[in-house]
Amino acid sequence: RLYWSHCGSTRVRHNKLVGAPPIETWADIAALGKEVVARGFTALKTNVIMPGKGATWLSGFDGSMGPNDEWVPNWLVAHIEKLIGTLRDAVGPDFDINLDLNFHFKPEACKRIAKALEPYNLHWLELDCHDPEAVRAVREATSTRICTGETLIHMDEYLPYFARQAADVFMIDIPWNGFAQAKKVGNLAEAFKLNVAPHNHYSHLSGCIAAQLCAVLPNVRIMEIDIDDVPWKDDLVGGFAPEIDGGYITVPSGPGWGVEIDEEVARAHPWNATGGAIPHTVPPPRSY
Repeated sequence: RLYWSHCGSTRVRHNKLVGAPPIETWADIAALGKEVVARGFTALKTNVIMPGKGATWLSGFDGSMGPNDEWVPNWLVAHIEKLIGTLRDAVGPDFDINLDLNFHFKPEACKRIAKALEPYNLHWLELDCHDPEAVRAVREATSTRICTGETLIHMDEYLPYFARQAADVFMIDIPWNGFAQAKKVGNLAEAFKLNVAPHNHYSHLSGCIAAQLCAVLPNVRIMEIDIDDVPWKDDLVGGFAPEIDGGYITVPSGPGWGVEIDEEVARAHPWNATGGAIPHTVPPPRSY
């Protein structure tokens, strides 16, 4: 089963690049939620999005509020509640919503956010923290399910989290870990009665590799995939498009991972290191 990842945040960053409508109003957030349902998905993951003209978001590794002290002011708690509440109203009570906080907040702030979101029954609240005891403290402070692990590498880094039952679900980044090590991490998680999920916000090659991992692990909760993307994403792997039906992906049956990179297409789209980034700013406090 798949969840539509970076739902809304990709449109905030690059809606023209991916050919999608902008996120300028709360109605746009609601419309996006309804679009995800209409396209057959049963789960999504979003980030903290601030809709508006010149909309912005809290991206993965940019620090957070104030002078990088990673706290959460009252107005931002209210904003996050409104964001998730708007999505919940749009997708209905049985749809799974994930929210990714990345490294933006210290555990104290994560606890506040998790408690505030308990009425919305998240599939998980995702956070990154290199202290397994701190992550466990967040989990124990709330009924909201907690996910972590996308920046961990090798079984040695996962083991302290597993041993402490620090989270409900653990992300595994397969390109960072390698397939063999990712499978070992998944097997180790199974020994601790824990579920895993592939961290997959990359190309179709990564998606095929993630699907292959899902096929050989019994404890996969769900798989990530980015739907909003550049129009040449399929061309990068020879025109291949993943077979998705009802929010589920079919494991590719071709040789190897199931796809091959078209190097000519890759050469035609070099990374623009100076022009590809946009600043991520935090708007002033708002009242709700």
